[in-house]
Amino acid sequence: MIGRTSAAARYLLALLVGELRVLLPVVAFLAVLGVLFGGDPGPPPTPWAASALAIYPTAAWVALVVANVEDPVQRTITVSAAGGRGAVAAATALVALVADLLLVAVAVLFPLVTGRYEYPPATLVLGAVAHLACASAGTAVGLLCARPLVARVGWSFCLGATAVVVTAVQPWLPPVGTAVHALSSGGGVPVGPALVGLSAVGGAALLSWWVDIRR
Repeated sequence: MIGRTSAAARYLLALLVGELRVLLPVVAFLAVLGVLFGGDPGPPPTPWAASALAIYPTAAWVALVVANVEDPVQRTITVSAAGGRGAVAAATALVALVADLLLVAVAVLFPLVTGRYEYPPATLVLGAVAHLACASAGTAVGLLCARPLVARVGWSFCLGATAVVVTAVQPWLPPVGTAVHALSSGGGVPVGPALVGLSAVGGAALLSWWVDIRR
């Protein structure tokens, strides 16, 4: 199972890189970071609250691209080659999480390179965990709004955008709201929200697999 999932993940990653479908959300995210940290954003970790909020829709966008990178006919061939729908569902979530880690690294390191403030290790951990919580939540939203749960790509983006907008403005709602609050208030490391986000990704992948085999 692990070998098949790894092979399917490498195939999906190669397909995404070859077709440059993830380039647009990544460029958009870099542009947002440039605006946020281009001037004097202030001392850490407060400026990260905005970038953590921005990584949420970006990760959802990337997850939608990953899950919809193949049309249904191509996906059937990939499922046959991978030996089952479970391997493909796991590979899709894995590729999206790898993209999350890259986005988190960029968001956390960007102000270190361009800024004028010191970022001690404890602050870096706080920023990384909070961004991971928001990114994984975005990935879960993207997977839930993509195939096989939502067949049409247009509807996928509409539902994903709606879910992100509705949940992002609720400061009490984990994992995004509580993670952003931890950054804006300088609170403790939001380990709980990060675990909630990662668990949501696993649940979304499991639901996608279940719906796929039912169909």
